[in-house]
Amino acid sequence: MLVNLNEVLSYTKVKKFGVGMFNGVSADFYEGLIDAAEQLRCPIIIGVADRFVDRLDFEMIAEVMIFLAKRASVPVCVHLDHAKSLKNIIRAIKAGFTSVMFDGSSLPFEENIKRTKEIVEIAHSVGVSVEGELGVVGRGDWDFKNPEFYTKPEEAEIFAAQTNVDALAVAIGTVHGVYKGQPRLDFERLSEIRKRVDCYLVLHGGSGLSDDDFKKCIEYGINKVNIFTDLTLAINSRLPEFVSKTEDLTPAIFERIREIVRDEAIKKLKVFGSYNII
Repeated sequence: MLVNLNEVLSYTKVKKFGVGMFNGVSADFYEGLIDAAEQLRCPIIIGVADRFVDRLDFEMIAEVMIFLAKRASVPVCVHLDHAKSLKNIIRAIKAGFTSVMFDGSSLPFEENIKRTKEIVEIAHSVGVSVEGELGVVGRGDWDFKNPEFYTKPEEAEIFAAQTNVDALAVAIGTVHGVYKGQPRLDFERLSEIRKRVDCYLVLHGGSGLSDDDFKKCIEYGINKVNIFTDLTLAINSRLPEFVSKTEDLTPAIFERIREIVRDEAIKKLKVFGSYNII
């Protein structure tokens, strides 16, 4: 069933677990993700990153995502990840997305508040949830260990109160993509942010973290965990051998991608405590 971000994350108020948000790029990804959620009987968020919007036929992939969400037997939220422009957010809302993220983390603090608040007002008027971001979650070769780029708890409190966001992505030492060093997460900072804000908290850059890191993040207040790189790495490592041994690649190759994504998502969701929720 298709629901918004608030509805999906509301389950974390009843049981302490992390809801998985998995980005994808094709129907095979999204079918595999929903297969995983249905097998574990848990809610799930399926997304597409803003950087892929102009590289894909966005309206077509949106139709696929929404169709699959509506026919699912578990709650599914359809999410636009890391949007930096109102244009693409409006595009996603018109396409039927139930959740959007405005990433104003590169903007000055007051400007981030102003623009996020405007987007929240627009989205909430049509029942769409909004995620904002404070702090910088860079990429794997970025200086992610510099606490200057981390989310400041006092700013998180102001940001959440003034924007009325449904969820807030925080920077506590994670990065997008593949880590170039050993991640060291600032759990004390996360705990302080959790005490100061009422909205849901989001962990970006989840791929590459240990199971213990995930569990501790959820224990300290994370409600939503984003994953994409680990899905692509799983496909890159497992698909070539399958292709080399399979003569009839159509439609077998698409089914294999679906299976790989499903299995990787199941592993993650189990670590997040996301099972037997529904």
